[in-house]
Amino acid sequence: MEENKTVTAETAPEAAQPAVAPAAEETKTVLNASVDPDQFDWDAFEGNNVSVEEKKQMEEMYDQTLSKVVENEVVEGVVTSISKREVIVNIGYKSEGVIPAPEFRYNPDLKVGDKVEVFVETAEDKKGQLILSHKKARALRSWDMVNAAYNAGEVVKGYVKTRTKGGMIVDIFGIEAFLPGSQIDVKPIRDYDQYVDTNMDFKIVKINQEFRNVVVSHKALIEAELEQQKMQIIGKLEKGQVLEGTVKNITGYGVFVDLGGVDGLIHITDLSWGRINHPEEVVHLDEKINVVILDFDEAKKRIALGLKQLTPHPWSALDPNLKVGDKVKGKVVLIADYGAFVEIEPGVEGLIHVSEMSWSPRLRVAQDFLKVGDEVEAQILTLDREEKKMSLGLKQLIPNPWENIREKYPVGSKHTATVRNVTNFGVFAELEEGIEGLVHISDLSWTKIKHPSEMVQPGDKIDVVILDFDEENHKLSLGHKQLLPNPWEGIESTYNVGSVHTLKIDSISDKGAVVSLGDDIEGFCPAKELVKEDGSMPVAGDELSFKVTDLKRSTRRVGLSHVKTYAEPVKAERQPSESDNTKKAVKKINSTIEKTTLGDISELAALKSKLEKGE
Repeated sequence: MEENKTVTAETAPEAAQPAVAPAAEETKTVLNASVDPDQFDWDAFEGNNVSVEEKKQMEEMYDQTLSKVVENEVVEGVVTSISKREVIVNIGYKSEGVIPAPEFRYNPDLKVGDKVEVFVETAEDKKGQLILSHKKARALRSWDMVNAAYNAGEVVKGYVKTRTKGGMIVDIFGIEAFLPGSQIDVKPIRDYDQYVDTNMDFKIVKINQEFRNVVVSHKALIEAELEQQKMQIIGKLEKGQVLEGTVKNITGYGVFVDLGGVDGLIHITDLSWGRINHPEEVVHLDEKINVVILDFDEAKKRIALGLKQLTPHPWSALDPNLKVGDKVKGKVVLIADYGAFVEIEPGVEGLIHVSEMSWSPRLRVAQDFLKVGDEVEAQILTLDREEKKMSLGLKQLIPNPWENIREKYPVGSKHTATVRNVTNFGVFAELEEGIEGLVHISDLSWTKIKHPSEMVQPGDKIDVVILDFDEENHKLSLGHKQLLPNPWEGIESTYNVGSVHTLKIDSISDKGAVVSLGDDIEGFCPAKELVKEDGSMPVAGDELSFKVTDLKRSTRRVGLSHVKTYAEPVKAERQPSESDNTKKAVKKINSTIEKTTLGDISELAALKSKLEKGE
């Protein structure tokens, strides 16, 4: 009661003080005294009888129960409380430390009672609060921890912070590490964002000590696990075993199938008995299919699978009555230069060689006759069921034009043909489909030509005469010049040796000049016989007088000279021709043959033969 009065007196206005009881005056005097609060004896005021020595002893005992906290050091603490915003950690100090919750997001399993390392930033801030940092504690020891984990091959936990070019940034022990996109999973990843803000296990696969770069992999952990599964699965495999799998990947050469932890390959040739262009024609991604084990290699962990082997071979189901000579229908599935493959039933193909596509002897390629997708009818030429081979023919279903060829195209008959090919040695001309003949270059023209292309081109029409046959090899000899007048017949009557004519120079070379005689006949004047009377040389296109110095019809050669037209007097009388000389020689031989001996007859007969031939 007295204490209450004292408090009242302390807080009452100064004007009311005289009304206070005398008993309280001493207390009032103490309370109103001007005393420094720091020097005020509260123990005496509260009636505490503890001595100063006892109080000091108690403080020393309390200090011994507290940890010695040194700022900027890493210590271990115990989590006492967890909220969305902060984590409270007790390090044994007189107050607990507060750490922002995001510093522990790499560890979603953190719970009260867990021991964690913390960095003492401040023992006491302005509010008397202990300030700790878990992130800094991790950073100080993270590089040692990263190296230790790398050397030991340990699995570490990490927090995926964000996506970056080519992969992800991962927080490992407070260090930012790089996770390449190819190292996230064994399967191709289409969406990287699904991993952001998640925690995953990793293996440190590379460290750059100089730049302190760290590369991690999640795929390596999966592969290690899959490797164990593979060994277990491969150890149980048997050839011929049928398993169910899932189509994992499709390539141009085959299909990869997941057999439940281990992959096998179905080569494109083992997908279907029939011919296919791409595996997607048979299977699709994520499709579940049954496959058969064809082969496997435990060391290389390779498994060869088959799909078509689960169905009977089409050749086994081929009509047993099918035989050589039968007609079949099919679809062209592949074209090569040498022929076409025709599928007559799924998985059963026959080859039509290019030589069996047409009766024409001219060499062609299969693309000239057929294309992929064509429906054709063909005749079976050979059939081998054991080797599963069949050859077919197209031309056998049309009449052979070479049968009775002599009746249709007798020797000496004239026809119009189409030029199909031009070569150095002649022209191939087609009389009808499948009937072709050769016009040799020597049978194209009565005059000399350098190449058949000077006269005709492919596609041109040409008149020909039948010269000869080779029915067995389907060859036909044709002639064209035989249908034209021979300008060399009777040439002696116009260009006899010694006669002089005014002619035009077609061309000039170092050797001499080619001179036109008309009717596609040419003569040649050597360079030394070409000099004009004034000593100059003529040019192409000039018209000069030329003297015939030589004429040989057998070799189609006419020799000319311009020099002899002015260096020698021109004789008006007619010079004997080659035929006149021949007749005179023969007459002389006949007149003297009776006077010769038996030994001379053979020699004279040979001479006579040469003279008659104009040699």
